[in-house]
Amino acid sequence: MLSVAVCLAFAPSPSSSMLMGSFALLLASLLSALTLFAREPQVVHALDDGVAKLPVLGYNTWNAYHCDINETVVLQAAKLLVSLGLADVGYTHVNIDDCYAEKNRSASGDIVADHIRFASGMNNLTDQIHDMGLKAGIYSDSGWFTCQLYPGSYQNEERDAKLFQDWGFDYLKFDNCAVPYDDIIREGIVGKYKRMADAIANLAKTSGKPPLIFSLCEWGEEQPWLWARRYGQSWRTTGDISPDWGSIASIINQNSFIAWASDSYGHNDMDILEVGNGDLTFDETKTHFTAWALMKSPLLIGTDLSTISDENLAILKNGEILAISQDPVVGTSVTPFRWGINPDWVSNSTHPAQYWSGESQNGTVFMLINTLDEPADMFFNLTESPWIRAGRQYAVRDLWTHTDNGTAVRNFTAHAVPAHGVVALLLKDAGDEPPNAGPPCARPEWCISQNGTLAPGA
Repeated sequence: MLSVAVCLAFAPSPSSSMLMGSFALLLASLLSALTLFAREPQVVHALDDGVAKLPVLGYNTWNAYHCDINETVVLQAAKLLVSLGLADVGYTHVNIDDCYAEKNRSASGDIVADHIRFASGMNNLTDQIHDMGLKAGIYSDSGWFTCQLYPGSYQNEERDAKLFQDWGFDYLKFDNCAVPYDDIIREGIVGKYKRMADAIANLAKTSGKPPLIFSLCEWGEEQPWLWARRYGQSWRTTGDISPDWGSIASIINQNSFIAWASDSYGHNDMDILEVGNGDLTFDETKTHFTAWALMKSPLLIGTDLSTISDENLAILKNGEILAISQDPVVGTSVTPFRWGINPDWVSNSTHPAQYWSGESQNGTVFMLINTLDEPADMFFNLTESPWIRAGRQYAVRDLWTHTDNGTAVRNFTAHAVPAHGVVALLLKDAGDEPPNAGPPCARPEWCISQNGTLAPGA
């Protein structure tokens, strides 16, 4: 509700009748304005249909296998999620990407699973996945075809949504290839994705079953962080990832400017994980995983789990990092409070923002990324983060070493952070800072005593 304060200034010595007339006119105008402002503005809410409040954790076939998939590959991935303990820490989705279908629809108009690679049928596959305590995901496209030219779902949205549900799938990744001509579609990307979102919502109403989790994969076109939360639970923010530091750094950079968009029921999707792929170093892999998790992206493993190293498996199973990703109370992402090498709010695909913080139910989360090609010390003042209280000290928990590292007062320095490496911290309030901890104000701007004297440095 908007409060209106009115300051009346009268000219000297007006006539009584003129004054009363002016006051009546002013009063009528004021009452009209208050009536207008009393109407609450319409609020556009994020989609809240009871599914995927937290970022989805699981597996996707694309990065490891591309089109070389079959039911054996998918079931092996599901079994390994369980046997390697990944399901126990939350990786419960097994998602099939492109290339599972025949090239043509059936005579009745349905998508048909490849009769060789998925010979046992999709229902048999999803039944086995569900029997392991996991969920199953499928893929389609908002255009005429998928990106590999299998049947897309344009003009078949309701048919395909029902088919995917009948097959037993819980999740749909929806791509952005093979766009119909403008004189056919007469829609932008927003309208193209609304078609399937409406089909999913209608199906949930008529079937009485939970709606498919809807993952919009339109590569950050037309700023989905502004509108996609109306339709689904996650939206891709960039082009495809690749297993190298340049790609990881670029995606972090692009997402640093829109990290505010992730919240409960709506998540920026930074693409499938490359943990275990390519030539990423151990520290680069840790940075990749930490950034994706603390920025509340879906975490979909994309490597051959039958050959994953113990080192990479330990990264994926870091319970303290996953606890931030899956925080049931605070759904927001970490965001930059200082870019570091670059001036704040400057885009640099090779040197993205370095200093990040965010809220969690258990304290303030900090993420420090060394974007240099050599080790570096990284220093920050605690109150640079908006989530830190002035005049307090904080217990420091390292989320990678799993150690309690004393108490931070006013500032913190991480020493010798490896090249392209990361530090992830959880700071918990530990009471008032000790006497004489430093200048009167940690942030000196306009720091002033009760008698009006500016503090040193103010």
